[in-house]
Amino acid sequence: MSADISLLLKPPEPRAGWRLLPARVVAMCAVELQKLRHDRTELYTRAVQPALWLLIFGQTFTRIKAIPTHGIPYIDYLAPGIIAQSAMFIAIFYGIQIIWERDAGILNKLLVTPTPRSALTTGKAFAAGVKSLIQAVVVIVIAALLGVSLTWNPLRLLGVGAIVILGSAFFSCLSMTIAGIVLSRDRLMGIGQAITMPLFFGSNALYPLSVMPGWLQAVSKVNPLSYEVDALRGLLLGTPAHLALDFAVLAVAAVLGITAASSLLGRLAR
Repeated sequence: MSADISLLLKPPEPRAGWRLLPARVVAMCAVELQKLRHDRTELYTRAVQPALWLLIFGQTFTRIKAIPTHGIPYIDYLAPGIIAQSAMFIAIFYGIQIIWERDAGILNKLLVTPTPRSALTTGKAFAAGVKSLIQAVVVIVIAALLGVSLTWNPLRLLGVGAIVILGSAFFSCLSMTIAGIVLSRDRLMGIGQAITMPLFFGSNALYPLSVMPGWLQAVSKVNPLSYEVDALRGLLLGTPAHLALDFAVLAVAAVLGITAASSLLGRLAR
């Protein structure tokens, strides 16, 4: 009883910002999952493009045998790249949502709460990761139905989930950073469309680095999507990969992306 009276006389101290971070991340992810539960149309429509890549492009180039894949059927080689591509396409336009929240007045309400801006950005980044992870599961199922030889080792699949979430966190933060600079949905849409295909074709998603010209190899080595694809191939197909380097690059890229997006969040809300 005395403890209850002491709480009435002296309110509990507010939790520190770092203690709010996990709760905010979980809350944002729950919100995204609620949206998907009420409207699954996005999942169905987004599954069409990767299915076409695997069904048409993958099977055609498997027959042509024009791209060296070290004995792996080309459709198998392509599948991890399409998983990374579909996840990136979801995340790269995530900044549009935060601009919509600004226009609706939601962002200003979030910024006046005690929650640190980095926690808000992190929550949104990993919410994008959850959406991308669901999309990755859809693509994996499609690939399995098309006969792609994928691993079903639980530990490797957990690694796949971590890679997809880290990669999507970076690309969603890149989108939010651009949103904080351009401040307009139309401009963000144009920039997003302008950079998605160069990011995709400038990676190792469709072909190995060895067949690229020198300047494109240099671009691919600084493209986070290349490290995501490399890790996915190693985990899903068992091909030689640099998993420690891939995880490290994506983790650092995600942290830098969260820092950049957090620093521009206030500018977006003005």
